[in-house]
Amino acid sequence: MTVEYTAEVQASAPADLAAALREGAARRPADLVFHGESGTTETTSPEILERAGRVAAGLAGLGVRPGDVVAFQLTNRVENAIVHAAVLLCGAVALPIVPIYKLREVSFVLRQSGATALIAFCGMAAEIQAIRGGLPDLCAVIAIREGSDVPVPRGATDWTELELSEPLPIRAPAPSEEVAVLVYTSGTTTEPKGVQHTHRTLMAEMATLPGVRRNADGVVYLDAFPPGHVAGLNVVLRALIHGLSTVFMERWNAEVALDLIHRHGVTSSAGVPFHLAALLDAADHTGLGTGTLRDYLVGAASVPPVLVERAQRAGVAAYRSYGSSEHPTISSGTPDDPLIKRAHTDGRPMPGNEIRIVDAQGRDVPLGQDGEILSRGPELFPGYRDDALNATTFTQDGWLRTGDVGRIDEDGYLTVTDRLKDIIVRGGEKISSKEVEDLLAAHPAVAEAVAVAEPDERYGERVCAFAVLHPGASLDLDTVREHFAAAGAARQKTPERLILVDTLPRTAAGKVRKTELRASLNG
Repeated sequence: MTVEYTAEVQASAPADLAAALREGAARRPADLVFHGESGTTETTSPEILERAGRVAAGLAGLGVRPGDVVAFQLTNRVENAIVHAAVLLCGAVALPIVPIYKLREVSFVLRQSGATALIAFCGMAAEIQAIRGGLPDLCAVIAIREGSDVPVPRGATDWTELELSEPLPIRAPAPSEEVAVLVYTSGTTTEPKGVQHTHRTLMAEMATLPGVRRNADGVVYLDAFPPGHVAGLNVVLRALIHGLSTVFMERWNAEVALDLIHRHGVTSSAGVPFHLAALLDAADHTGLGTGTLRDYLVGAASVPPVLVERAQRAGVAAYRSYGSSEHPTISSGTPDDPLIKRAHTDGRPMPGNEIRIVDAQGRDVPLGQDGEILSRGPELFPGYRDDALNATTFTQDGWLRTGDVGRIDEDGYLTVTDRLKDIIVRGGEKISSKEVEDLLAAHPAVAEAVAVAEPDERYGERVCAFAVLHPGASLDLDTVREHFAAAGAARQKTPERLILVDTLPRTAAGKVRKTELRASLNG
C-alpha cells in the first residue's frame, strides 16, 4: 500500500532543523504555556528561540561542537523546550532522556551515545558527577535547580550561567543525512536502544505529522507526553516549527488536564488510551464536560474501540495513530474519518509511507488477512546507534520489521491487531491479545483490560486477563464467560483466568508493561 510523498512539501522544507526553528518563530509565533506543581510559565516561541540562542552559545563555550551529543533529562518545563532548540542551533545532536530513568539507565545512555554534555536537575547531576571517571566522553554537566535552596553540585555548571552568553552567529545548514536527534527506547526487556534520526527524517515527520494544521489558527494543543519519547520530541518541534500554540503539562493529572483545557481553550490533544479514559472520567466526575476539546489522537498502545466511541459521545472526535521511535508516524486516522474507521482502524499510511503485510516467509498476504507489518518511508530512521542491532531490524531491501501484526482493508486503512510477542498460542491456535482486550473492555464494569499468555501444561498457553474496574463495579470469571459468549467470540478466546487489579504497571509514556504482568504469572 503506497501513498506518494508530495514534491510540494519536500521543496518547501527548510535546509535543516535549526533553519526550520528560526523560520517557524519568525513566520508564525506560538503562545506556549508550561504548567507544573511549582507554577505556570507563559511565553512564546520567539522568546524560547532567543533564550535557546544564548544557551547554544553557552554550550559552545563549554566545548560542545557540531556533531557532539548533548543529553538532557528534564520534565516538561520551559527549560526542556529551550534545550531542544539550543542543541540544534549549535549543530549538536539532541538526546532527550526519559525522566523516570535512574542512574543505571542514564549512565548506560551517556556511555553508549558518547554524550559530551548532560543537562539535568541537581539530583541526577550530582549522581553523574560522582561517576564522571567512568564516562570519558562527558566533558560538561549542567545542573538546573528545582528550587532556590538546592545547591549546584561541585564541578557542575549552573544552568543560569549559560543564558548569560551572547547568541551564536547562524551556522551553515547541516547535511540532511546528518544525525540530529537520538531517542532511546524504553528498554523494558533489554538495554535501551539508541534510535538515530536525521534532519531529513525529522523534517519529513514535521511535514506529515497528523493533527498539524499548516494553518494553525485557532488550534491550542495540550501535551501530556513526557520528554524522552519520540512523541514528546514531536510536540516540542511541532510547537516551535509550526507555531502551534501548546500547553505543556509537567506531570500527568487528569483533573489538572481538564482544568487546563477549560482555562486555555484547548482544542486538540493526544495520548495513550489511559490518558483519554482518565480525561473522560474527570469530565464526568466533575460535571465540567470536555469544554473546547474537539479532537484527540490516541495511540502508542492498544486502543479499545469502545474508548473512541465513548469520546464521540462526549463530543470529542478521537482517532487512532500507529508508529514507533524508529518510524514515528506510520499511519493515522483523522478527526473527519467515519466513526467506524476511527474506532476500529489505525488510519491510512502517512504521505510517502509504504506498508506491507507479510507472512512468516516474508510473502505478501491478501487484503484483510493478518501478517507482520513492514514499513518504510521518508521519516524511517537510518539505524540504531549500535549498528549490530540493525541486521535483524531491516529486511535486505530496507523495510522495517515492526514486530507488529495487522491487516489492511479494502479502503486502505491499517488495523494493528497485535504484537508478534503478544499473540497467545493456545493448543496451536493463535489468539490476538488485542481482540480479547477489546471484547473485555466492552463490558460495562471494565475500565481497562489487558490480556497476556499464561503458561499452561495442557495447551502450552492460555488466556489470562488483567482488569481494572470502574469504581463500585464487580466482575468474576463466570460473568466474563457469559459476556464473551454473548459477543459470539470463539470459546478459546475467552479468558481462563481473571485477575482484578487497582492499577496496571506503566512506562513513563503510559504504555502498559506487559512483560511485568507476564513475569508475575511465571513467578
